Amino acid sequence: MHVQEWLETIPAVAVYVLVGVVIGLESLGIPLPGEIVLVSSALLASQHGDINPYVLGACATAGAIIGDSIGYAIGRKGGRPLLAWLGKKFPKHFSEANIGLAERSFQKWGMWAVFFGRFIALLRIFAGPLAGVLHMPYWKFLIANVFGGILWAGGTTAVIYSVGIVAEAWLKRFSWLGLVLAVLIGVASMLIIKNRAKKAAAEQAEAPEPAPVAVSD
Repeated sequence: MHVQEWLETIPAVAVYVLVGVVIGLESLGIPLPGEIVLVSSALLASQHGDINPYVLGACATAGAIIGDSIGYAIGRKGGRPLLAWLGKKFPKHFSEANIGLAERSFQKWGMWAVFFGRFIALLRIFAGPLAGVLHMPYWKFLIANVFGGILWAGGTTAVIYSVGIVAEAWLKRFSWLGLVLAVLIGVASMLIIKNRAKKAAAEQAEAPEPAPVAVSD
């Protein structure tokens, strides 16, 4: 069953709680599909009046901020051994390569890594715990966490909800025309990409091989 179809079967209050909890756990450092649940819920809100988009956005924002703060506290207390433990539990997400990439991002960007990390799936999981492990000053973390959480959770809810409202109204008026137009655009895009790929392959095949470079003694 699709996420949105499943969400339609539960009450609005349960949707609010689910969004807040899933996003909170993801922000805490547990790999969960927080963004998928948020997008599906916002789209559902645009189609059903029972779900209030403002309450949904507030729950998502609260979950993001609180989850990240708990993750920061756990990371600050657990330190490097915590990352090693997470690597054993979630090797796909907390591999040494991923941890190294996230750590380099934090060292280079500091609190901006927490802020922009909201919009990147990998950093969204790492942000809280890793900021705590690296002993980022909490006031810096809190500022980036709050503003990042509001912009990501609230912004995602607003954008998806608005798009859903417009799309539903448009499709009701031009359902058959929209379907035909979507098919034509998809076919045209596929043909254009295929044609460009053929031209690029032909140009590469016709290109002369580079002359060998002489090496002086």
